[in-house]
Parts: sequence; structure tokens; C-alpha cells
Amino acid sequence: MGEGVAAEGGRHIETSAGPRIEQRVARRVGQHAGRGLDSAVGEDVEQMAEEATARLAAQMEQDGALNVPAVPGSRPVMVVASFGTSYPDSRRAAIGGVEAALAAAFPTWEVRRAFTARKVIAAIERREGRRVPTVGEALSACAEQGVREVCVVSTHLIPGREYADVRTAVEAARGLFERVCMTGPLLDSDDDVDCVVDACVRAMMALDDGASAFCLMGHGTYVEADRLYDRVAAALCCEGRRNCFLGTVEGRITLRDAADAIWRAGYRRAVLRPLMLVAGDHAHNDMADASDPESLAGLLAARGIEPVCVVEGLGQLPAVRARYVGHAHAALAGA
Repeated sequence: MGEGVAAEGGRHIETSAGPRIEQRVARRVGQHAGRGLDSAVGEDVEQMAEEATARLAAQMEQDGALNVPAVPGSRPVMVVASFGTSYPDSRRAAIGGVEAALAAAFPTWEVRRAFTARKVIAAIERREGRRVPTVGEALSACAEQGVREVCVVSTHLIPGREYADVRTAVEAARGLFERVCMTGPLLDSDDDVDCVVDACVRAMMALDDGASAFCLMGHGTYVEADRLYDRVAAALCCEGRRNCFLGTVEGRITLRDAADAIWRAGYRRAVLRPLMLVAGDHAHNDMADASDPESLAGLLAARGIEPVCVVEGLGQLPAVRARYVGHAHAALAGA
């Protein structure tokens, strides 16, 4: 997944694994001598970067923080604010993947997790016996420990209600720290939209049979920010891509709209992928549950179109992780 952009997402992660990666690359150089060296070594480095990300993500899932100092509060803190999910595997791979990329890119910053969905927080506490803090709780804990500098990285895609809640919590805590900054949402600019869409299309191309439609499923919202999905739809269709479509669960561009458009275009097979940070309830139920006639897979199947579902979040794509890292750099530079 993410061919051609994994190196961008793994650049910082490679260094976090220390000399082990350099030694393994050196061994592989000898093994591949004389036969596609650059390509083989490049693939190995990408794989090792993903392995390093997975290790850090597993550590975050266990501890709730990365780059933890010996003395609490002695480092600046990066609070990664996500909606959250009660699906442990997706949480580790997608949210943990983004947190791991940030921890590797900012080794002198402690990276902590916070969720905005109180129902998700309650579900995790009930099922797993541990509590993920809200953004307000995470910031209060930082202040109590004497942290002086905080950067809040929002993983939300658009400036909708959840993102506004994060902004409100940050503004309420601003007087508690010497320096506070916050990133914009993932799809904060046209360049962001183009990058994320391109990463998704590249990933779906791995499942193309040469005659498939590609369809992204976004969340959508009832507020003005839903218009950003128009920009996503436009980006999907650029560069001569005529087989790309978009539908949303709660927005103006509906799942039925997407299914109808794919059917009218004459496709009989469609690769589906969630345009969401994690593959949680919406991805499993609203996209991939073909037994539900109102799901995207069900709507397509009813029209004689074979759905091929990729139940994987945006946070699992190296290029998207790199985008979050870029947003953090920009927020710190502008603070």
C-alpha cells in the first residue's frame, strides 16, 4: 500500500530504529549486489520503516505515550487528538501509526493520546479496563505536571464539530502554558486534499483488475465543512481518472449517489476504501457489510456490482502519516 510514498512517510521513522536498520540495510546491499540494488534496498527500507512504526504503535497502545521522559513534565508534549475507535487492531494500526510517525519525527517531544468521542472512551474503559483521556483532560494533566509547551495535533479530517471541540479545549487551556499551538485538520488545504486522495488511489490500484471503479467512503457532516467533500470529489477526477467516485455516510454526497454513479458508468466491480483515519464502525458496517442493503457494499451488490472492500484507515498510509508530521512542523513554526 502507498507505493511511491512510503519513503516520505518513513523518513523520520527509519532513524528511530537506530543502528539496527543501517546494519540490516548493509546486509541486504550485499545480498542484492548486481541485481536491482536500488529497488531492492528501497523496498527493504520501506518494510523496516513500517516495522519500526508497528513497534512504536504497539508501545503507544500499551502505555498511552511515547518518548516519555524520566521526569514527568520535563519535555514538551504533543497531544494527538483523534475521534477514537473501540476497534483495537484499527486503533493500533491507524491512530497508533500516526502517533508513532510523530514520535519518530519529534524525538525530543513526548507524544500523548487523547480522544474526542466520549462514547468511544467509555466503550474502551468498559471493555479493556483503561481510560483514554479527553483533550481537556490531557491538557490539564500536562499543566499539573509542569509542562510548559504543548502542541495539539488534530487527526480530524475536516473542520467539523469534533475539530471545533478540540479548538475549544485548546483555547480554554491556553493560559496554562508558556506556548500552545494546534494543527489544522488533515484536509486543511488543496495540497492536503491532493496528497491524501493520491495516496488512497495508489493504494486501491493494487487491487485493480483493469476494469474496476474506485470509491472512497467519507463520513460527511451536516455543517458547512461538508463542502470539503466536493473538493475531494474534484481531486478524485483529476489527471484523467474517470473511474473514481465518492460517497459519504452523513453528507450531501450519499452512498446511494456513489452506487448509482458507478452503475451508470457501467462498472461491474468496485474497490472500496474508507476516507477516514481509522476503519471502525462506519468502515465495517456502512461500507463493507454486504448483508446490509443500505451499506455501500450492499447498494453496489444490489446493482450487480462486485464490491471489493479495503477495511483500512488513512492512518495506515505512510503518505498520510507524513502529512500529519508536516502539519505539526507548520504549527510549531507558526506558534
